[in-house]
Amino acid sequence: MSRSGVSGVLQRVSFGVFTAMLLVFVPGAVATVLADPGTRIAAAVTGIVCVAALELAWIRVGSVPHRTPTISVPVLAVPALVPVLPSPAIIGVVMLGILVVLLVESRRIGVSVYSAGLVGIGCTIYFCIDWLLDRVGVAALPTVAAASVGYVLVVLALEIIRVRLTNAPADRGGRPLVSPLRLGALLVTVAALTAFSARWAEIGLPTPGEGRTSIQTAVGTLMGSFAVALIAIVLRTVWDMRRRLNGLVVGSRALSTTRSIDNVAEALCDAAATAVGVQSIVVQDGPAEGGAVGVPVMFVPGEPRFLVARRDPMDGSFSGVDRRALQALAATAELAVQARQNVAGLTMKANTDPLTGLPNYGAFQEALDTINSTRSDAEAIAVLFMDVDGFKRLNDTYGHQTGDEVLRVLGQRLRQSVRPHDVVARVGGDEFVIILTRLASLAEAKSVAERVLAASALPLAVGADTISPRLSIGLAYSVSIETDVASLVHDADHSMLMVKKSRRRGSADGEASINVSGHSSSQFNDTIARAIDENRLPLAYQPIVSLVTGRIWAFEALLRYVDPELGAISPPSLVEKAKSLGRFDKLTRQIAETAMAAAAEFRLVEPGIVCMTVNVEAGQLAPDRLGLFVEDLNNRYPEISLCLELNERSVVRVSAEIREQVNRLRDLGVLIALDDYGSEDSSVDSLVRVAMDILKIDRSLVDDLADIRQREVLTALQSFGDKLEYSMIVEGVENELMAQQLAQLGIRSAQGFHFGVPQGFAETADRLDEFGAKAVLPTQSAHARVAPS
Repeated sequence: MSRSGVSGVLQRVSFGVFTAMLLVFVPGAVATVLADPGTRIAAAVTGIVCVAALELAWIRVGSVPHRTPTISVPVLAVPALVPVLPSPAIIGVVMLGILVVLLVESRRIGVSVYSAGLVGIGCTIYFCIDWLLDRVGVAALPTVAAASVGYVLVVLALEIIRVRLTNAPADRGGRPLVSPLRLGALLVTVAALTAFSARWAEIGLPTPGEGRTSIQTAVGTLMGSFAVALIAIVLRTVWDMRRRLNGLVVGSRALSTTRSIDNVAEALCDAAATAVGVQSIVVQDGPAEGGAVGVPVMFVPGEPRFLVARRDPMDGSFSGVDRRALQALAATAELAVQARQNVAGLTMKANTDPLTGLPNYGAFQEALDTINSTRSDAEAIAVLFMDVDGFKRLNDTYGHQTGDEVLRVLGQRLRQSVRPHDVVARVGGDEFVIILTRLASLAEAKSVAERVLAASALPLAVGADTISPRLSIGLAYSVSIETDVASLVHDADHSMLMVKKSRRRGSADGEASINVSGHSSSQFNDTIARAIDENRLPLAYQPIVSLVTGRIWAFEALLRYVDPELGAISPPSLVEKAKSLGRFDKLTRQIAETAMAAAAEFRLVEPGIVCMTVNVEAGQLAPDRLGLFVEDLNNRYPEISLCLELNERSVVRVSAEIREQVNRLRDLGVLIALDDYGSEDSSVDSLVRVAMDILKIDRSLVDDLADIRQREVLTALQSFGDKLEYSMIVEGVENELMAQQLAQLGIRSAQGFHFGVPQGFAETADRLDEFGAKAVLPTQSAHARVAPS
């Protein structure tokens, strides 16, 4: 039987048992009280009121709100009733108090009967323990304290079983279902209070005057427990109000900064979870079911949805204040969406050319800045600057209305002839600009430009006339991020003017319609060339650690360069520029020599450092490039293992010569690693394309180790590595939890910010001098315990 099936059966059985208990104990208690109303009815009524207050003053025994069970302690009222009522009647009074207050609060018979029955079982255990300890001669007060502890443990155990069976597994951030500290404090407090209550019921209340009856003492003692419950309720109410206010404030701030409807819905749920204190909250199409609370919310006109909050019934029912908090957040979300739509509409209007519907000059500039600054280092872009030949003459001949129609149709043709991710804009008069993105080569840019030219030149019927527009196009191509992107536009414009000038000099129609600029970022080129030629590109070193010993055994050498004028330059940009400048092998030699010299110094400080890894491309290992250099470098440092990390892209089409060279280097003691395995373009055949000693797992393959699929893949790769005799290093380990999870999977080596960010030579040497080869510094370990995952 499934978990839900077992849960359903147990719920029906428990409901029947608890109903039977109510039918036995409550009528019995009523009959007992009515048999002697003069001496018992006041204590019974006061007991019911006190039990109701104690039930509402529930206590959480776990540290995670709405993910851990709660418990109430109406057992505090029991010692005060013992001198007045027999045990079965006391159980009936307690159960009646629970039933009444929960029927009023939750209006759910199932929750009320369950809670009353649960407390009835706890009170029965209380009296059983009291009877057993009294029979063996234990003093009265320790007996009462032990009985109250038994009550708490039994009720808590039954509640944990219910939570396990009826609730979906909840994320508690690694914290236990029950907090030992909270549970210990609760047991001590309940034992002390019940002992005090029993003592007062025995000797009378510590108030002036003599001759108080047992009824007066019972009522007074119960009122003391009622006061304790009232204080707890007030404190929790103040805390709830503070939580709701915080949820409303934080939620309103988050909603005001969201950009899409999906983000608004997510922010709304997060804010509502804080404001209302719930286990589950969603935006759904239908209204809330029984036991949940929901309010309508409309992100799209005519499409109402519902913000629905759910929580464990034992956490208490939703109040009117909860509903009003949800309504306030839903209204704020609707206003945020409406305001965003209004702003988006105004922005679109301000950034759109009214004639063609294309972006205008301002929108074009913004788009070019964004595309240039956010593109990857391997992505080229191009700007096509276009002008309609003879447009003034066309206007003069056919009229401005015809000229406008030609521009409108040209705008459509340009948009249809480029790719979805390209940007077409009208920047003024008869001038259009296209930003070509995600380019791999200049030839690809020229191909798109030729397609644009062909589409624009198709005959166009305007009234009784047929016009064949003709464009002059200037093309400026950029292979790397521009520090001055305006120069790209200037060069494209200049190239377009060269086309026009050529035509004015008498070139034939159809010739020289596209002119490619010789654009290049000379400042960037010169900066990188000088830095390589002068060998002043600094390295940073990131530790590679053993998860078995908890110690550093290797470092990876990484480029880190900040130019005084251009700022930080990414390593991929440096590498790509070094390739285009013909200095890639020279740069790699500098990195390898500097890294191995540093490794030798590190080993003098900490003998456990036995390896240094350097990134290279497979083609560089050819003997006429870096092959002989690597052999010589390896011989110069016999105590340090040189590891060459080959990125996966470079081994896609590796030649037989390179494979032979790899085997030769391995025979000489050089380690070969396959880097970035598990990234977007990874394939299984990469594992066998070249012989290797180390497989480095990309961080994208371990970004969610809670996912069983990631864990299974890592386990499989580890097993594969054991058979092929290669080791595995997992990159991107950000915190202690990840490190522990990897160690449990049998991963033996790792690398990531948890063990240290890349640092320069001096900082790395200082770390080894102060802390030795410890994988995690004390400050890092403390930070990892408090930092979010």
